[in-house]
Amino acid sequence: MFSSVKSFKDQKYHELKQQCIKQGRLFEDPEFPASDESLFYNRCPSGRVEWKRPKELCEDPHLFVNGISAHDLHQGKLGNCWFVAACSCLALRENLWQKVIPNFKEQEWDSKRPQKYAGIFHFQFWCFGQWTDVVIDDRLPTINGELIYCHSNLENEFWSALLEKAYAKLAESYEALDGGTAAEAIVDFTGAVAESIDLVKGKYCENISEQMKLFEDLLKVHKRGGLISCSITASSPNDTEVETEMGLIIGHAYSVTAIQKVRLGERLLFSFKSEKLFMIRMRNPWGKKEWNGAWSDQSEEWKKVSDSERKSLGLTVQNDGEFWMTFDDWCQNFTDVDICRIVNTSYFSIHKTWEKKMVHGAWTKHSEPLKNRSGGCFDYRATFLQNPQYVFDVKKVEDKVLISLQQQDQRIYKKDGKGDNFPIGFEIFKVELNRDYRIHKLQIQERVATSMYVNTRTVFLRKLLARGRYVLIPTTHYPGIVTAFILRLFTDVPSKLRELKLDKPKQTCWSILCGYPRMVTEIKIHSAESLQRYAKEWVNPYLIIKCENQKVRSAVQQDTVSAIFDTQALFYRKNIKRPIIVQVWNSNVLCDQFLGQVLLAALPGDPREPQTLQLRGKGSREADEMPGHIIVKVVSSDDLMEL
Repeated sequence: MFSSVKSFKDQKYHELKQQCIKQGRLFEDPEFPASDESLFYNRCPSGRVEWKRPKELCEDPHLFVNGISAHDLHQGKLGNCWFVAACSCLALRENLWQKVIPNFKEQEWDSKRPQKYAGIFHFQFWCFGQWTDVVIDDRLPTINGELIYCHSNLENEFWSALLEKAYAKLAESYEALDGGTAAEAIVDFTGAVAESIDLVKGKYCENISEQMKLFEDLLKVHKRGGLISCSITASSPNDTEVETEMGLIIGHAYSVTAIQKVRLGERLLFSFKSEKLFMIRMRNPWGKKEWNGAWSDQSEEWKKVSDSERKSLGLTVQNDGEFWMTFDDWCQNFTDVDICRIVNTSYFSIHKTWEKKMVHGAWTKHSEPLKNRSGGCFDYRATFLQNPQYVFDVKKVEDKVLISLQQQDQRIYKKDGKGDNFPIGFEIFKVELNRDYRIHKLQIQERVATSMYVNTRTVFLRKLLARGRYVLIPTTHYPGIVTAFILRLFTDVPSKLRELKLDKPKQTCWSILCGYPRMVTEIKIHSAESLQRYAKEWVNPYLIIKCENQKVRSAVQQDTVSAIFDTQALFYRKNIKRPIIVQVWNSNVLCDQFLGQVLLAALPGDPREPQTLQLRGKGSREADEMPGHIIVKVVSSDDLMEL
């Protein structure tokens, strides 16, 4: 991973540090200067700001004091609780924060060799699919000798303040960090796949079975190194940061620091029937103000839990911003949860390994419809298919597919009065098994999945898909939006995700010699019914569709004489007088048996409605009838870009 790390602004940490040490000076970052433009673009801090180095704020500065902890961070005078909550989550995972803070021991202050300190640090973020190394100097904004923004609960610990500065540099100012979601920062820290769940719409406080499924899912994510945050959506701007009767803050991001099943009472020897509670622990980035309901720090309920269990949970009775709740209370009181999965792609893992494919794309405008790539969502039928199109294959009988669509971060445009995320989403269609060109009309393609359309940076979908070929169309909600995106697809077996760029077959010099297609035909065989049995046994039927020198074969259906195929094929035809042949075969260990066929002229004037056709023997259309029939839909056109 780190062999391909990109240097932000082309600043190389080790080179800059060596230059400073050689010249005996402390680094001053020209790309993010200690000036107002790095602080704000609209709302200046109240007070006289002075930029100070850690050595000017305390005698013995350190990156870490007694290691790194979720309790190290406190939100400053900036509306970035989402960032601080993400940092709290990050601090829980050593393998993750050591990627964000690389070579942390080498970056630490060394009192024995002060001449090696150059006032320069670097952090690494997953920026739009690329690990990026961000260099900063150690000058931090203060008012009256105190840090304005994120800080530690120890005055000589600076990892959080320096990390925040590097993240602000990416956004081009501290003020640009005002407002966001913890999921965004977690993805930038880890490259995780973010999923947002609306607890209210999902009715998790009412549906107990769905609530338990969600708990088990969150427990699995947490155990496998994922990071989780939650919040309460404000019903109006006036409600933001208002405290509820139960001590929770509206419009405020909390980091989830533990998920556990807690035993009540002492577990007796040889007894496994002790009652269990589903519990979740959170932390307020402010480092204070906690939940005051059931199972809060000093509540009577904790008396039901044994001393050993309380010790294993790490229960602390102090106002440190961290508290426990039952999962039911959590579902009742919070409205949104962001789940960031660290999707395992390592072949050396004992857990499930996913096959990952990532592509970069963009929504772009053009006056010519065939070159336009910003057609808007499915509601805009006239332009929808002008969007980028990506094809992928599902090779298993069924495969769970994870899809993440992430738009380019708009935060850097806040200083220009913009900066809001565009509403985005995507559609998935099941297409012909051999489709290699863009879709121009939705004739027989089945719409199998639709993501949510929301103005978040990332849209996520989990979907179980049957074997076949699919086209995924990422879109903005409205036509004409211009921005870049990355699309990530995770499957159990390789999906061969790729963009469909061509509208029709290319004309080359070989076309003069070998001919060029004159017609395009789409075929969908829905089913084959009442097929012939062999030795009074059920058969294992499959289809072979032949057109000129092309052949498409369906999956085998097991033990049936009436099979549902829903198999699609697309052919670009040079010799339109040659019929398309659809054959039905029985899969057999020793030798496959022919069960019948139909011949299709498949001309533009033929009916486009589904037809039921009798199976016949090999030969002409008048060959002897054989048991069974197929239900087929055929669409042909002289316009190679109609389908």
